[in-house]
Amino acid sequence: MALSQVVGRLIGVREHLVDPGGGGAARVPRPTTALVVGGGIAGMSAAVVLAERGVAVTVLEAAPTLGGRLGAWPEALADGSQQNEHGFHAFFRQYYNWRSILRRVGGDLGFLKPIPGYPILSEQWPTEEFGKLPPAPPANLLALLLRSPSLRLADLRLMDRDAALPLLSYDPVRTYAELDDTTADELLASLRLPDRARAMLFEVFSHSFFNHEAEMSAAEMVAQFHFYLLGNPEGLAFDCPDEDYATAIWEPLTRHVEKHGGRVSTNCAATGVHRDADGWRVTTTDGGSHPAGHVVLAVDPPALAALVAASPDLAEQAPELAARMPAFGTPGPPYAVARYWCDGDVAADRAVFSGVSRQPTLDSVTLYHRLENEPRRWARQTGGSVIELHAYACEPGVPAEELAERMRHELVALWPEAGDLRVRELRARVEAQAPAFTPGSHAWRPGVRTDAPNLYLAGDGIATGFPSALMERSAATGIIAANHILRTAGGAAEPVRSIRPRGLLAGRAGANRQNTT
Repeated sequence: MALSQVVGRLIGVREHLVDPGGGGAARVPRPTTALVVGGGIAGMSAAVVLAERGVAVTVLEAAPTLGGRLGAWPEALADGSQQNEHGFHAFFRQYYNWRSILRRVGGDLGFLKPIPGYPILSEQWPTEEFGKLPPAPPANLLALLLRSPSLRLADLRLMDRDAALPLLSYDPVRTYAELDDTTADELLASLRLPDRARAMLFEVFSHSFFNHEAEMSAAEMVAQFHFYLLGNPEGLAFDCPDEDYATAIWEPLTRHVEKHGGRVSTNCAATGVHRDADGWRVTTTDGGSHPAGHVVLAVDPPALAALVAASPDLAEQAPELAARMPAFGTPGPPYAVARYWCDGDVAADRAVFSGVSRQPTLDSVTLYHRLENEPRRWARQTGGSVIELHAYACEPGVPAEELAERMRHELVALWPEAGDLRVRELRARVEAQAPAFTPGSHAWRPGVRTDAPNLYLAGDGIATGFPSALMERSAATGIIAANHILRTAGGAAEPVRSIRPRGLLAGRAGANRQNTT
């Protein structure tokens, strides 16, 4: 164990148990049925836990493939078929709940390979490396401040330390009460950081949550700064599958659910949620009508809002949920993904994954031919490369191909040799499904439990009482939804884990505020 992790454990930076699980039978003692609407991380996490405990669970997924924003599908190319994906995802090591689900299909998680380095590229400033810090706070923060050329000692002296205190003092109640109505942009401006430090250390970070800092809650940014850097013992290290998501994750998880008696149906979009005398019933586009005692709605915010609007019974049973949907259903800004199959390759020392700072469109670059086996084989056979460019929060109303071309030109400014690559194939798309974390949204953000009996929500936009984000929030809320059902039916719940619940200086910040009132 690294010295920083030992120190971190001594000051309480370790994995925390949110819900110990257990408390019931290994399998539900009476017949219990559940429908899960949505086959992404949240929905399949719920389905895995429910099926293992003997619940008759059915997953209804609208798309032809599972995964949501972690989806993968075959793409016909001129020289054969290749798997394409929804976009690069980093499997951080503090994703305890998501990794617990993945261990069902890969006990040692051998399909997850470490990604060396975490460079941030900039056309204006030299590249900075974030992936080789000590794993645990406070050593990682000290190392970052000592190593980063963006923030010198003189800059720290000029920094507003009182304004910076919230970054170190996350509290799941007080942080939102004090900062949720403030934008991340306003908080960053109050720090009085040099422009370079702000761009390289913070703006890249906020874009990773598919939100612009001018439109994102400062409380949410502080929460994620805590989750990814200052509150977890694992640091910024992350892994990625060495196969596409369908092969590595969704096909094995489907087999696992079916082995335990569950069903997974794709191309089966929900059109309405209805309340019957015996429970719930979900209608689908194929004319089906699916009854169940419990329902988990694990779809993205726009889809959830549309489903609630199309379900008068649901709105009547859950008026509070219905009232929150117009705001919740408005997603964050659009994001763009472009995957290029090229002749030739970039320089051998280019990182597998790189974040990008201050380009108008481009936010990240992933070299898939150095990451996954199928693109690696294609690259060996053709002498080419497979490069994905991602814009996390881009300009609305711009066609996908135009955004792809903008990102490619911006990449050439960073890696000049990329301009010599001939594009053989391009697959580009723009979507707007990610949740918005706008100022003031915490007060009305729905949680897992709704105001209707036996109706639950799951997904990365759903509120939790503990630090979580992105894939991990999806998995955690799916497990929590399953636990509500299991406890109602007398079954044993699944443990839920998270990181340190409060910031390193949370107690000091609270005392300071009490002393000034």
